[in-house]
Amino acid sequence: MKENKIPFKLKENIELTITGLGSSGEGVGKVSGFTFFVPGALPGERIQAQVTLLKKSYGQARLLKLLVPSPDRVKPPCPVYAQCGGCQLQHLSYPAQLALKRQTVVDAMERIGHFTKLSVQETLGAEDPWHYRNKMQVPAAQGRNHTLAIGCYAQGTHRVIDVKDCLIQQQANNRIVQVVRSWMEKYRIPALEEDARRGIVRHIMGRVGVQTGEVMAVLVTNEPQVPHLKDLTALLRQEIPGFTTLVQNLNTRHTNVIMGPKNKVIWGPGVIHDRLGKFTFTISPHSFFQVNTLQAEKLYETALQYAALTGKEKVIDAYCGTGTITLFLAQKAKRALGIEIVEPAIRDARQNARDNQVSNVDFLCGDAAKEMPELVRQGSRPDVVVLDPPRAGCEQRVLEAIAKVRPQRVVYVSCNPASLARDAAILRDKGFVVRKVQPVDMFPHTSHVETVCLLTLR
Repeated sequence: MKENKIPFKLKENIELTITGLGSSGEGVGKVSGFTFFVPGALPGERIQAQVTLLKKSYGQARLLKLLVPSPDRVKPPCPVYAQCGGCQLQHLSYPAQLALKRQTVVDAMERIGHFTKLSVQETLGAEDPWHYRNKMQVPAAQGRNHTLAIGCYAQGTHRVIDVKDCLIQQQANNRIVQVVRSWMEKYRIPALEEDARRGIVRHIMGRVGVQTGEVMAVLVTNEPQVPHLKDLTALLRQEIPGFTTLVQNLNTRHTNVIMGPKNKVIWGPGVIHDRLGKFTFTISPHSFFQVNTLQAEKLYETALQYAALTGKEKVIDAYCGTGTITLFLAQKAKRALGIEIVEPAIRDARQNARDNQVSNVDFLCGDAAKEMPELVRQGSRPDVVVLDPPRAGCEQRVLEAIAKVRPQRVVYVSCNPASLARDAAILRDKGFVVRKVQPVDMFPHTSHVETVCLLTLR
């Protein structure tokens, strides 16, 4: 049997109508039944595009001309939006972004999970969708003619795009970049030349305590000795209100990993603090903390609401990380147990509980798939299980363990609608019913959407 021949050629111009968005925010449409992905195109638009890549089942194309633009299209305010890979949806109005993210969840639940007549709530949006990121990591590079570039990688490359002011970063993080840039230029501190493997400054990190006003700067360097760090400290303290600490991180490895394992505190305590709800968290250069503080509160409050705790329940947080959701659950549970396989995260979780004087929580370093059935064998059956897995979703073994444990409620916090839909369908087949689905916009102007899903035992 002959293989179907692709009916298009590279550099061929095509016309198509965009019917949806891909997982990276690119427009998706079909020509003669063949699917094309077109960055920058929006649903409902009729466009002219040029074919740039052809595979057996799909192609990519470059937007040439808008024949019928979307009424929701807006001019992106960022001057490097077309080059930078950080945002995908600045050219779409914010209300339309929220509607689109809800539809992304609906489509995944229907197409992958085969759910019908499912009620998906309107996306919980941000009051201010700009300057929300409390953590910044940007590369520094020494270009031709010794020009300095600090900013972001061009999409799909290691070429650094110089960014003077990122519109989704907290302003204190932008100020850190501006101060470090002027310091490097004044004292001729070279950035890393990746090919030559020489230079000093590799990356610049900023972290902001949104609720406390505390600010941390981290200089990731290729060499242990860095001149004029006292001058940098003085500049940061002078220019940035609330500046709290400067840390040097040494990374001499030639890999894509941004940070090395060792930190040296140059000035200040080496940590900052931020609050989620009534809880205060200590944040070090390596700590995990949700990058959108205000939206994280909405996410966790939704999870707590779906758990419907009365003070009598035992709760398991099966992917607890550093224990943020566990602490929220402990407010209204009789007892909350966080399980996490990464030992440093468990250490942080225990410290967070101590710092916040929460006594009705325990943390267990282990595999949730093994630990949950073992707890039941010991006579401790949870009433509620909370899942907050990585993008790949839950392992099959974890879902099977939940089916054995049979909690009354499962609250699933997801960063990937596709894996949520797959896992929810598996739990449905094991006796659970999806009751509520709430998208939350944690990352405005990007294609990412978080979702909180409630399942109850049938």
